[in-house]
Amino acid sequence: MPPSPHGDEGTSRPPLLEIVIPAYNEERRLPGGLLQLCAKLARMPFPTAVIVVDNNSTDRTAEIVRNWPRGPVAVRLMQCPAPGKGAAVRAGLLGTSAPFVGFVDADMATDLDAIDVAFGQLLSGERVVIGSRAHRDSHVENRHSKIRELGAFWFRTLAGTLVRGVSDTQCGFKFFDGVLAREIAALLRTPGFAFDVEFLARCVGQGSAVREIPVRWHDMPGSRFSPARHTFGIVLELGRIWLRLRAHPRAAPRPAWEPPLDPVGYP
Repeated sequence: MPPSPHGDEGTSRPPLLEIVIPAYNEERRLPGGLLQLCAKLARMPFPTAVIVVDNNSTDRTAEIVRNWPRGPVAVRLMQCPAPGKGAAVRAGLLGTSAPFVGFVDADMATDLDAIDVAFGQLLSGERVVIGSRAHRDSHVENRHSKIRELGAFWFRTLAGTLVRGVSDTQCGFKFFDGVLAREIAALLRTPGFAFDVEFLARCVGQGSAVREIPVRWHDMPGSRFSPARHTFGIVLELGRIWLRLRAHPRAAPRPAWEPPLDPVGYP
């Protein structure tokens, strides 16, 4: 379904940068996060837009976006019936048309000042720029349990076999050349938590280096991830990605999604 426009349509200039926010039951965190993002983008010296992808929310997420006040940054709503954060990000990216695009989490755990750095890298010729909490210059406020930290360590180890040289595949702050992002999104078939790994692996497989930049990242309350409930599914999802990339590293898969192993995948 195409995004419904909502925001200031007073400018006829198309956006140079579009940012996707995947959202599942985010009525508590979305208003503050969207306010921060719009305030940041309004200070950019070029047109920007935001697409919020409602991923089958049962709360007021879609209503919040529909009623968002008009302003200098166009805010649009898109509905994604397929479950999973990967499905929502895919739908949002395919709904963009800007030369540069990105996606961020609704909680805005990554400080938005990093947008300036990411966009500057894109203008200098980089095609994939991602925030990395593992970067030596990053500042990370982390209140996760020891069990979750151990799970994250093993995930990074497994992900590293698929996307070599990338230290943090899961930070919810990624920006791309628009043409590349839409090309890769059309190939994406991982609907859940591990979709970032497939996305980045396909970028690398098509010859685009991944540039990691430092971020200020704050652990936000409200995480849905549970090591006990999700670890097994995530490992299977990584296995599927490995098999898919070996079998068809560049060919476009059939349009149907595989059954999601982790149907949510939201932070």
